[in-house]
Amino acid sequence: MKPAANLSLLWPELPYPERFAAAAAAGFKAVEVLFPYGPDTAITKVALAEHGLELILLNAPSPLSEPRGFAAQVGGAVAFRGDIQTAFDCAELLGASYIHVMTGEGEGEAARSALIDNLSWAADAAPAGITLTLEPLNPVSMPGYFLNDYGLAADILRAIERPNVALQYDSFHAQMIHGDAVQVFETYRDLIAHVQIGDAPERSGPGTGLVDFASLFRALLAAGYAGWISGEYHPGTRTEETLDWMTAL
Repeated sequence: MKPAANLSLLWPELPYPERFAAAAAAGFKAVEVLFPYGPDTAITKVALAEHGLELILLNAPSPLSEPRGFAAQVGGAVAFRGDIQTAFDCAELLGASYIHVMTGEGEGEAARSALIDNLSWAADAAPAGITLTLEPLNPVSMPGYFLNDYGLAADILRAIERPNVALQYDSFHAQMIHGDAVQVFETYRDLIAHVQIGDAPERSGPGTGLVDFASLFRALLAAGYAGWISGEYHPGTRTEETLDWMTAL
């Protein structure tokens, strides 16, 4: 298991370009950036090369259009296709392996059908080497968001049946939605391609809230998970003081 740092949340006191140096100095080999679009694309590319880091994940769509997404919005196919192509171009330029496709608001069968149609199209159009991920987001943090349950995400993935579409697990959201982040991982581990960690209920650093990280890391190891585990949380103090979880991997 390999630790990664989400630079959209960690080292918030530093200017964006300086966060890459901080991550490298802390021992990270890979990072996530949620929205490296616009001027940040060039900044990110230079910083990755300068510090020998790999970008593993970005979000789609860009915040320049609709940051909560429109993959599940009825009638949103044209907007979705245009923006997902922007995400493809950005991911290829920066070498990202995963694109988290945000669903946006919606409810019921119409939203489910729209999401399946849009993701199926995107999976078929995606460049080689890029995996699209779905991540359930809890309704406290993201009220009205369509994909707000891991069971629903599993249903969507099974309906799509594409090898390059997978589940993105986040311990913070799993704990907030279902009350037991470890059980959520064990239930859906066969669908999970990427893991993010943060504690609940404040999305704080591991070991400061309700998530049983010792059990979660044991479950990840027992499942044979060999991918990235990305810290995506609000440090609340110097980020370096919150990185004990790296030694547990």
